Amino acid sequence: MSSFPAVLRSEWTKIRTVASTSWTLATAFLITVAIGAGLCAAVNATFEDLPKDQQVTFDATQMSFSGMLLGQLAMLVFGAMVVGSEYSTGMIRTSLAAVPRRGSLLLGKVTAATALALVVGLATGFVSFFLGQAILGDHSIGLGGENVLRAVIGVGLYMALLALFAIGASMMLRNTAASIAILITFVLILPIVLSVVDATRKIAYYLPSQSGAAIMQTVPAGSSDAPYGPWGGLGIMALWALAAVLGGYLVLNKRDA
Repeated sequence: MSSFPAVLRSEWTKIRTVASTSWTLATAFLITVAIGAGLCAAVNATFEDLPKDQQVTFDATQMSFSGMLLGQLAMLVFGAMVVGSEYSTGMIRTSLAAVPRRGSLLLGKVTAATALALVVGLATGFVSFFLGQAILGDHSIGLGGENVLRAVIGVGLYMALLALFAIGASMMLRNTAASIAILITFVLILPIVLSVVDATRKIAYYLPSQSGAAIMQTVPAGSSDAPYGPWGGLGIMALWALAAVLGGYLVLNKRDA
């Protein structure tokens, strides 16, 4: 029976040697940094034209992370492909034959993928921040500013939890295309739709992307009445991720591959 370190090495090898997962992580990094830098340049050029209240509440740190809207899409795809690629090729049966303890297999997969997403997320956070602040010039803020370091590290934590949530959801659905479609709808589209209507706006606050994004703000949004702070929001997102992984474990444990 395989030991957990051996399972972990096996899962790491599978993730490292599949080109699609490496490309999605590289895309998450590049698209977040590039779009953040572009929007920082646009805001810096037109800052004096902004309304006075927007200038006062301007969050230079979060502006660096404005590319996260699309970067998180790539991270969702990465999480879905970590599981979905094995089901689409039938390799999951080989994996389960080598590691009959399904909980160990899932734990190894989750640990390897989430750690990699955390590293990429931290790199994304720091590079986006320093590049964005260099572009913002007089409107920039230093890493020692209030809550700034928390927000930069928060990018890594947010991306890691996003990947964890996608892995759990994909384990339940067992299909890459279906997983990506449902994840995009639930994580990216549904919060926007619910936020449009006053009656459903408070529900949107408790969805993974809305709650988790609070960790990346250093200035409270003027129109937000979210009933939690940055760490409370991240805690809600962590509960979503853990619930998805638990659901994935129950499906993996009960159904044939």
